Amino acid sequence: MMDHANETRIHNFILAGFTATGTMRPLAVVGTLCIYLLTLAGNLFIIVLVKADSGLSTPMYFFISVLSFLELWYVSATVPTLLHTLLHGKLPISSVVCFIQLYVFHSLGLTECYLLGVMAWDRYLAICRPLHYHALMSRQVQLTLAGASWVAGFSEALVPGILTGTLPFCWKEVAHYFCEVAPLMRLACVDTSWHARVHRTVIGVINACNLLFILGLYGGILRAVMKLPSAASRAKAFSTCSSHMTVVTLFFGSAFIVYSGPPEIRADGKDKFIALVYSLLTPFFNPFIYTLRNKEVKEAMKRVSQRIRAVLKGS
Repeated sequence: MMDHANETRIHNFILAGFTATGTMRPLAVVGTLCIYLLTLAGNLFIIVLVKADSGLSTPMYFFISVLSFLELWYVSATVPTLLHTLLHGKLPISSVVCFIQLYVFHSLGLTECYLLGVMAWDRYLAICRPLHYHALMSRQVQLTLAGASWVAGFSEALVPGILTGTLPFCWKEVAHYFCEVAPLMRLACVDTSWHARVHRTVIGVINACNLLFILGLYGGILRAVMKLPSAASRAKAFSTCSSHMTVVTLFFGSAFIVYSGPPEIRADGKDKFIALVYSLLTPFFNPFIYTLRNKEVKEAMKRVSQRIRAVLKGS
């Protein structure tokens, strides 16, 4: 039996992050920094555009702007530590900051999970209940659904946060670029198999239920769309859903691999590479996915740019 006399004296962890040497280090740093800045700019652009243009004052764009706001916090919770480990190597971090980061990251992830379900529900009502859509998706309902997503996400993240934060730790080095549950559990002095099962069950059930909910809604959307009389109307209906389904695939696909995939992925440290998909790449691609080939956004950009030019000429 290991002597645990000093197990509670660990007040700091060390984030191992990624190691890059030679010419790969500046390339990795510059590439990550560019993606980070473009992610911030792209998501801020969506928020400002939806707020500035009345043509985008619809439930769909309201939820897209909420998602963009969430993505700003999502990348800011993990990318700074990623950049530090790429630039300077291992990063010392206090246990308090580590557990706060873990809680915030899981809170935002679970919130996004619920928000993607809300966005699917919005598309279902718009396509399958068009006559009652505006009554069913009033401004009050939009605010309630968005707020409920945040409350549910931040409440349920207490489970992995408390389970991990109350463990006794004997080792310091976290094999990740941010404080994540699985790498932290590997540092514990006790058997964490029960904690891991509870964590996988909570996260897995929430993700699975939301994904099944989304797939069920899109099954209804598909049946409704196939009944539309013209190919043009079917293509227009599908175009309003394709962006959302792309984001759903990226987010849930990577999350299931990390949290519900084979244990070998976590044991070999591959989870930190897959985590890049939902912590860095998905927030980066979201603005492009929701704006490219989107006529409404392009028209809104033209209107806003014309108003800006008119103001500048007038001054």
